[in-house]
Amino acid sequence: MALKRRRDISNVSQLAIVDPPLGVDRAALLGDVLSANGDVTSEVIEAALLEKNGVRIGEHLVAKGLATEDAVAWALANQHGLPFVDLTLEAPEAGALALITPATAHDLQIVPIRIHPNGTLDVVVGDPRDPRLSPVLERLPVTRVRVGMAPPSQMRAVLSQHYSAWSDVQKLATAAGIDDVVDVRDAAADLAGDDAPVIQIVNQLVSQALRDRASDVHIEPNADRVRVRFRIDGSLKEVVSLPANLARPLVSRIKIMADMNIVERRRPQDGQFAMDVDGRGLDVRVSTTATIWGEKAVLRLLDRSRSLYSFADLGMPPGPGDIYSRIVRSPFGMVIVSGPTGSGKTTTLYATLSEINRPDINIMTIEDPVEYVFPSVNQIQISEQAGLSFATGLKSILRQDPDVILVGEVRDVETARIAVQSALTGHLVLSSVHAIDSVSALYRLLDMGIESFLITSAIVGVVAQRLVRRICRACAERYEPSLQDLAVYRKLGGVEKDEWFRGRGCNLCLDTGFYDRVGVYEVLGITDEIRQCVVNGQPPRVARDLAIQNGLSTLQHEAIRLVEQDITTIGEVIKNVFVSEDFS
Repeated sequence: MALKRRRDISNVSQLAIVDPPLGVDRAALLGDVLSANGDVTSEVIEAALLEKNGVRIGEHLVAKGLATEDAVAWALANQHGLPFVDLTLEAPEAGALALITPATAHDLQIVPIRIHPNGTLDVVVGDPRDPRLSPVLERLPVTRVRVGMAPPSQMRAVLSQHYSAWSDVQKLATAAGIDDVVDVRDAAADLAGDDAPVIQIVNQLVSQALRDRASDVHIEPNADRVRVRFRIDGSLKEVVSLPANLARPLVSRIKIMADMNIVERRRPQDGQFAMDVDGRGLDVRVSTTATIWGEKAVLRLLDRSRSLYSFADLGMPPGPGDIYSRIVRSPFGMVIVSGPTGSGKTTTLYATLSEINRPDINIMTIEDPVEYVFPSVNQIQISEQAGLSFATGLKSILRQDPDVILVGEVRDVETARIAVQSALTGHLVLSSVHAIDSVSALYRLLDMGIESFLITSAIVGVVAQRLVRRICRACAERYEPSLQDLAVYRKLGGVEKDEWFRGRGCNLCLDTGFYDRVGVYEVLGITDEIRQCVVNGQPPRVARDLAIQNGLSTLQHEAIRLVEQDITTIGEVIKNVFVSEDFS
């Protein structure tokens, strides 16, 4: 489980940046190291050198899934004669951190670790090939600099934690006449900028959220404080507590940025704004609502630099994946992706579009909001103010000669009826519905008032999905699950295991024990038996039992498979997938 081939920087006697001889092809050298280590075959390296198109060979291999980030970083360290450092085990010292400004640390990917009594500074870098590194390190007030290297993901996590964007919020709040800031993360760094304190606080808050991989920021006024929480990998985590009298200035600043009415404080409002963070474009959707303690603001962060998922990136196992691949290649019909809010439905729909997109077909979407711009696809943004709803937008799309239509969400009977009729008239329609499983999605349309014979004629397949957190591989450790967890595991059909793993918590995962998320999928192909069951008015439980008899691999079964493979934990399955019916 744990990352291999680590080396502690404290045990290295001499570190330095070592460049290859002038005129030597660094890409070829890195490829040779990867090949010699057995991480990538020489044939793959040769093909990648022809395909990389100006991109560094290591970045190309990682992007294509041909090599792991850890393997490339290890090979790069070897190529430059540097030790490979496990930053999950290192605790940077405040004195060392103070030698490099946050802006420089983030820009050049430098983490100072410690200053030794003899004046030697240990630093870890993300890319030793950066020509800007040497001048910066040479100007540091130390007798010698020893350099190690770590993977980019570890660098980002440690920089985010120890060069927190708001670690100097106390100074900013004091400048605004506000005191008693409590930083839950207890990070240490300086803020820069000449803007007003409240403006800086908002900017730094959004910056830190992006660096921490947060999808949402919650700014919540209470009786005696303002609580700020980030949603990271699906779970909320409190990151800073501010004085109560900072609530109104913070929300007002956010509303100004999002072009919202700052005078109106009683009605819910929505808006959006864009900004750049660390050279990355960011779209921020803002929602405010009144609570008993004042206005609460929620910011949804959409990183424009994040690449779209491909179909292969979804991680569907071979069985459900093969079924879904056949379903989405239907010439017409309706494909539904179901699940609760935040379960990755939009990601699955976008990945599906990337799989079926071709120059000879016209793909059009109607979304609220358009989260990511999709090349060569005609995307329409919902605008209630302009009278453009899902239903009206879908009607206009049908006059645009579409082959494939993506409806962001079926929310009402009018949209559902138009979508179903579009599928019956020769279009492939992709959409999402809020339902707990694949069979429930069919009955959700029945509840909306769509006739059963239309549903069974139009729908060709349904995907139900959830997201569960991955065990952090950098700090994975063995443990003994509780008797209650074992009972759930066995009840859901898990095979007997001798070893169980969970994340201990480290710098990389912000002490959560989890890093990133993985999808859990239930794919239902609509068979004649299922159609007959729905048309005959059988209850959902009967239809679900019939689907399982016909080979449906349920969400619970797929989730337990991830536990068997030490990808996630029983607790994550109970939290995100388990339902009370599983024990009935």
